[in-house]
Amino acid sequence: MSELVERVDELDRVLSVVGRAEAVRRGWLHRVAVTVCRDPAGRVLVHRRSEHLTRFPGHYELMVGGAVAVGESYEEAAGRELAEELGVRAPVPFVLKFLNRSGLSPHWLGIHEAMLLTGPEPDTEEVMWHDWVPEPELQRFTERYPFTPDSMEAFSRYARVKAAAGEHPRCRH
Repeated sequence: MSELVERVDELDRVLSVVGRAEAVRRGWLHRVAVTVCRDPAGRVLVHRRSEHLTRFPGHYELMVGGAVAVGESYEEAAGRELAEELGVRAPVPFVLKFLNRSGLSPHWLGIHEAMLLTGPEPDTEEVMWHDWVPEPELQRFTERYPFTPDSMEAFSRYARVKAAAGEHPRCRH
């Protein structure tokens, strides 16, 4: 059985509980939470999805995350996914949310961030490679490798919010 998610409307209000596979297949809005991971030097964690995953196998990503479960907040889902995918627990403060129409299907995307003080220990079923990349090198890196469809838009929105707030990434804890 597909994991259950809350089908939501254009204002992110819950309409019903549905299977995630059905939400994706029918293009119904649901919620997804992701986290941008940084190290104390301000570098961004980039990872490559395992080849056996059904969604975007072998593609690179700038964030870790997944569907928000029924009754879960964006922040709870971001923390759960961080632990499941990278084997770390860290505060995941909320940065922004937007209606994302790129990627596999439309969804509300809640973006969080985490400062990782210890190295991740990724679940090899989810992540086949990871490394820390200095932010100035991200553009070149993303031009060289295939990234998931919404990675660049989501990271760009995240970076704009952080810049508008005048926050330097390595000062966040």
